[in-house]
Amino acid sequence: MTKAELVAKIASEVGITKSQAEKALDRFVSAVSGALAAGDKTTLVGFGTFSVGTRSQREGRNPRTGEKIKIPASKVLKFKAGKTLSEKIK
Repeated sequence: MTKAELVAKIASEVGITKSQAEKALDRFVSAVSGALAAGDKTTLVGFGTFSVGTRSQREGRNPRTGEKIKIPASKVLKFKAGKTLSEKIK
């Protein structure tokens, strides 16, 4: 489902215009992104939890030359599906 399809579905189900639905979706994404950037997690009961994890520095290999390289530490986005969502996709 693309963003446009999601906006159209929300607009038709809630009875609002597509522009209102797009604004609401954009605000949701902005709020979640802001919380994650601040190091917080966002939990939507029944849907899931968005959080930020860390991946430590590790050693890897350049696939072209086989040379050892150091892969720097990084932050990664995590999503853990909630119980209701998990049950719907089984």
